[in-house]
Amino acid sequence: MWQKKVEATGPAAARVRTPIGMLGVAATSRGLWRIEFDARRVRPARGDAHARAHLAAAVKQLREYFSGQRKKFDVPLDLEGTPHQLRIWEALCGIPYGATLTYGELARRVGLPTAAARAAGRACATNPIPVVVPCHRVIGGDGKLHGFGGGLPLKEALLELEGSAAVRQGSLFKGRAK
Repeated sequence: MWQKKVEATGPAAARVRTPIGMLGVAATSRGLWRIEFDARRVRPARGDAHARAHLAAAVKQLREYFSGQRKKFDVPLDLEGTPHQLRIWEALCGIPYGATLTYGELARRVGLPTAAARAAGRACATNPIPVVVPCHRVIGGDGKLHGFGGGLPLKEALLELEGSAAVRQGSLFKGRAK
């Protein structure tokens, strides 16, 4: 699941309309490879048959997620990163739908001290597959929204879509971090 890719052909890619805007989605023959909030960064491409199959599965699962019919993604992933990034991204996949945890708690889940919260945050910031690898479920130790590649309003919208307990309790919105 978390392996380096060696591709003979390029990825399959498409622009997908969602309730949060147009997403750019790309897959390789190994699995889902990228999701871009700025769909203009992704040029639609055909790719090989395996890449097209992974792209189709990812698009289907994203549509199910946004319609409230899917809580967990199972499309294969093709992630590349440092060992630290890969550990963090794998831990992100273990955060249940609708749940949140802090950057410090995320660091602890991969065996780092709570003080490594910023290192966990940096790995979240480089997540190439947001939404599917749910970095939006990580919040600041102060209970506020902090950093998200799609912007804080989008992070808030994703948490609201999931019915996050933190959103229902209003704890996220007592003041936003800048």
